[in-house]
Amino acid sequence: MISTVTTTTTAVTLGQVMTYSIIAVIALILLLALKEILSSEVNYSNRISSFIKGSNIAIMPLLLVFAAVVTYKIATIL
Repeated sequence: MISTVTTTTTAVTLGQVMTYSIIAVIALILLLALKEILSSEVNYSNRISSFIKGSNIAIMPLLLVFAAVVTYKIATIL
């Protein structure tokens, strides 16, 4: 059997990248604030405790995006 494989290439503009990076930074701020607020309630609920422990899974990639955005902004200024 012969099958044809086609690839689709999408071009991402700089405007789209900056829009998504702003969304990522806002999500990072919200997650960090929520984690800080809920850390005082960790002794009262197992669900809150597991959320605080599991939130690092989302926070770490968002921190990398934030670092990339800051690096890009510094590079464009210099």
